[in-house]
Amino acid sequence: MIAPTACERARLKKMAYGHKTEHRLRMRAQVVLHAARGRSNALIAREMGLHLDTVRTWRGRFAEHGLPGLADRKRCGRPASFTALQTAQVKALACQLPAETGTPLSRWSCPELAREVAARAIAGTISASTVRRWLKQDAIKPWQYRTWIFITDPDFRPRAERVLDLYARTWDGQRLGADEYVISADEKTSIQARCRCHPTLAPGQARAMRVNHTYGRGGALAYLAAYDIHHARVFGRCEAKTGIDPFMALVSQVMGQEPYASAKRVFWVVDNGSSHRGKKAADRLTAAFPNAVLVHTPVHASWLNQVEIYFSVVQRKVVQPNDFTDLAQVRERLRAFENRYNATAQPFQWKFTTSDLDDLLARLDRHAADHPEESWVTLAA
Repeated sequence: MIAPTACERARLKKMAYGHKTEHRLRMRAQVVLHAARGRSNALIAREMGLHLDTVRTWRGRFAEHGLPGLADRKRCGRPASFTALQTAQVKALACQLPAETGTPLSRWSCPELAREVAARAIAGTISASTVRRWLKQDAIKPWQYRTWIFITDPDFRPRAERVLDLYARTWDGQRLGADEYVISADEKTSIQARCRCHPTLAPGQARAMRVNHTYGRGGALAYLAAYDIHHARVFGRCEAKTGIDPFMALVSQVMGQEPYASAKRVFWVVDNGSSHRGKKAADRLTAAFPNAVLVHTPVHASWLNQVEIYFSVVQRKVVQPNDFTDLAQVRERLRAFENRYNATAQPFQWKFTTSDLDDLLARLDRHAADHPEESWVTLAA
């Protein structure tokens, strides 16, 4: 007779009657529990509908090894079809650009890799699923890519530092006063009014919203926005196109009202777009509004401009999937969203600081030192 301990009996009951227990483990645990009640192998086999040898096997395994004896024994399995060297060679091939190997592809896919492996005689016949399983082990995904911009602005650090200091309410080492403001401004070009040829279908149970692919064009407009980063307030306007005059109209819209009209200083953070590029734009702004200061982000660094975050919100919540009857409806929707946004908005939790900027530039310097063959513009420290 089998006599499991109290702890073993509790675990056996959990295995025998647990909803998430595998069927084979549930069956084995029930055999042991029946045996612990003093029942014979023949009776257990008859009540559970098992072969007598099966009952004898698991009863004996538990008597000899306890609970671990109910698990499957390790099996030698089929010999490996591929060596560790072949696996490493396939992974190394996936980490190379196809153009470097003379293959007329931009990116590898698993079927293409399997074909290339066979062509190079790295292995005989290999399936795409096997290649996919190997790459998954090291999270290698050659079919995906991300874009990045190499820094070419020699004044990248001082320009970026000024912007980040303004976000932290600092200018030239001095804290900004209560009557000083920071505005982030830019243009979102070519918002099109697309009228779908068939009405959009609302979402339903297990069904996403459906938008017809074909549409008629109703024109396009530019959306200019100025965002007060410390007070989370947006000022926007729609124009037929971008340019100096539309941008100055946006500035006049903001600077013509309080508290900006009587503020000590209002800093305008902008990128290097043609509407507000260079010293001429700064002089033009100061001439029109003496308390306005134009601050440029580094070249190709619009990601430092917080208004781009607001534009991403507009794109996701207002523009997409872009089903408007005409431009008047686009303007009305954008104005209504501004009011809705300003009613509940909170300042963005900007976490990229000057310390993070220094870490970024240090990593780029290390990359340049490790790859001297690549062109690199020395950044001012």
